[in-house]
Amino acid sequence: MIAGLLAIIAVSLLLLVAEKIQKNDKLNPEVTRKFIHITVGSFVAFWPFFMPHYVIYLICLAFITVIVATRIIGLFPSIHKVPRKTWGDVLFPVGMAGTLFLANDPWIFTAAILHLSVADGFAALVGEKYGKRNAYKILGYKKTLAGNAAFFVISLVIISGLIWLDPGNFASLTLPMLLLIPLFTTLVESLSVRGSDNILVPILLALVLNML
Repeated sequence: MIAGLLAIIAVSLLLLVAEKIQKNDKLNPEVTRKFIHITVGSFVAFWPFFMPHYVIYLICLAFITVIVATRIIGLFPSIHKVPRKTWGDVLFPVGMAGTLFLANDPWIFTAAILHLSVADGFAALVGEKYGKRNAYKILGYKKTLAGNAAFFVISLVIISGLIWLDPGNFASLTLPMLLLIPLFTTLVESLSVRGSDNILVPILLALVLNML
């Protein structure tokens, strides 16, 4: 339980840092939102290695409660204030809990949450900077080929890292599978709107990796 309390404190400090940066430096809320997305998600990805599952579920429940409350009362614009309709901030802890429940191995949870945080976060930032000439829309929501490419490359790195870190379970992955999994996750991310990728990407990836 101590590990859980320390984790909550660490996440709270990251939120406060992002809020401070956003107010003082007048950064685009999308940048501070993705800073939280990447840093918190990268931290969360390794939680099953040092705290019990029930503690993580309780933290996810606490996150959902706090996020919904702060949306209603208008706190933390660094994570809520974005120029599009999205429930990604609420669905982030929902995706965490669902992935934890379904993943057969802690490393599967790690890989899935790193997709949710690092791959998705950098894809959004790359798309924002380099995607003006290669944008397209899915159900009215802007996507970019630059963002898709960034997501694919980071997904490939994560899956390669999974093979290296857990060779006992994943060393048998063939080269075609090593390429097909990032293609699959990139496709899911590109077709998801309103933050639904925060559930679909990690959960579907966990199910695929379970089968392998």
